[in-house]
Amino acid sequence: MTDVDTKQKQVVKRTAFERFIRGVEVVGNKFPHPFWLFVLLSFLVVFLSWWFAKDGTSVTYMVAKAGEAPKETTVAVTNLLDYDSLRTFLADFVKTYMNFAPLGLVLTMMLGIGIVEQTGMISALMRKTILGAPRALVTAVVALVGINANLASDAGIIFTPVIAAAVFKALGRNPWVGIAAGYAAATGGFTANLFIAGTDALLAGITKSAIETAPHIPPDTPVHPLINWYFMIAATFVLTFLMVYVTEKYTVKMLGDEEQGSDEEELKKHAVTPAENRGLFFALVAFILYVAAVTWLTWPQGSLFRSPDGSILPRSPLLSSIMPLLFLFFFFVGSAYGIGAGVIRKSEDIPKLMQKGLVGSTGFMVVVLPASLFVALFRMSKFDIILSVKGAEALQALNLGGIPLLLLFILLVTFLNLFMMSGSAKWLILAPIFVPMFAQVGFSPALTQVAYRIGDSTTNIITPLSYYLPVIIGLLEQYKKESDPEVGIGTVISMSMPYTIFYIIGFTLLLIVWYLLRLPLGPGVSVLL
Repeated sequence: MTDVDTKQKQVVKRTAFERFIRGVEVVGNKFPHPFWLFVLLSFLVVFLSWWFAKDGTSVTYMVAKAGEAPKETTVAVTNLLDYDSLRTFLADFVKTYMNFAPLGLVLTMMLGIGIVEQTGMISALMRKTILGAPRALVTAVVALVGINANLASDAGIIFTPVIAAAVFKALGRNPWVGIAAGYAAATGGFTANLFIAGTDALLAGITKSAIETAPHIPPDTPVHPLINWYFMIAATFVLTFLMVYVTEKYTVKMLGDEEQGSDEEELKKHAVTPAENRGLFFALVAFILYVAAVTWLTWPQGSLFRSPDGSILPRSPLLSSIMPLLFLFFFFVGSAYGIGAGVIRKSEDIPKLMQKGLVGSTGFMVVVLPASLFVALFRMSKFDIILSVKGAEALQALNLGGIPLLLLFILLVTFLNLFMMSGSAKWLILAPIFVPMFAQVGFSPALTQVAYRIGDSTTNIITPLSYYLPVIIGLLEQYKKESDPEVGIGTVISMSMPYTIFYIIGFTLLLIVWYLLRLPLGPGVSVLL
């Protein structure tokens, strides 16, 4: 085979890939806004309920209650167009929205995180961490900071590659490598974290909503923002290693990284100011005092956060109070930083900062209205029970073990994520189906949720529908040299593809190990029911 033939094959491969990416973009752009997507899904559920109720569709299964022998129960599809169903739906319209579990969790979390974010604490902490890192560890620190940047929600996806590019350029390295590494860390690792972020509260709220009417899931099954925490802590370090490995072994070779002289002026542009350093010191003091106070209220026997029998796990007042404790943590630490940095000068500044923090949640509050109604209609129709029972029977007929089932689900979510970026919107659709269904084969809601999170985050880097592609393309243009190729969507995706491949493999292998060893996914949370 001649060199010409080889080059022609390479061109064909590249063109085929670009056609696939273009196809994903076209199909994804056909999707309606999540608000209208849930409106359409609601009408679809109503129509299907009428159709299947007319045919008398039903399932029979065994239900076991505490202290009672299992009983055979039959559930039929409910016609949502009959008068009783319509009257119930309209009478509960407002209550359905207000009582939707994710709404309160997210708003409470955002009120607390809003102070930390709006005071500039997260930005200062990340800059101090990256800029203060030893030269040999810069890539690892960019990875660790980027993965944890989702604490600042989507802002971390923009912030991390911007700072990484500046730091790499200042150190005489190729800033494009920094952009690729920062973007891959912040997007592909969006659901991994050493801390508890708004995503944890949001997804846990949806999961809790999905199990409320599932008769085969024990009512005391723990569902709270920490149900995936132990796994996500481990995932943070696994993804950090993978990000460094891919960056140094693949990205550097692909983009080139010939070191030149360092540029101290570039570093000074992002340096942490004395006021910010003072704020970080105040925040550290507040953090130590808060942890000490919670420990004092938890550790001694008979303390506030222990159960009457003296236990902490698997259930206790400590775990049932996670949301207010997280809110107070962000409130005190963020306020301390703001006072130290001079951002908060009077008491009125704190509620104003909390108000600004809620601005980013307004879009979610709008989408939640039709989403909550869709979930309510889905339950009223009994489709949740019908699908979980029928789906479990199909899975048992296929004789799929736990690991193959997890792999199939991860691949399904990975594929869907190419076309539908919103993690909450996808989970609102999938959770009412798969959480009860997988519970039928013994998966805990926490295990189903963590498998979803793996599929949802790993392809964030390569989807052409990402809201942040224009930002990354603009950054690449900013640091473009004459020898660099033309910048476009294909440039970003080709740089990101190795990260996606390694993230999917690493994330999935970690879950398999977790499943085989039956390790707890979070405080008091098992992989199995």
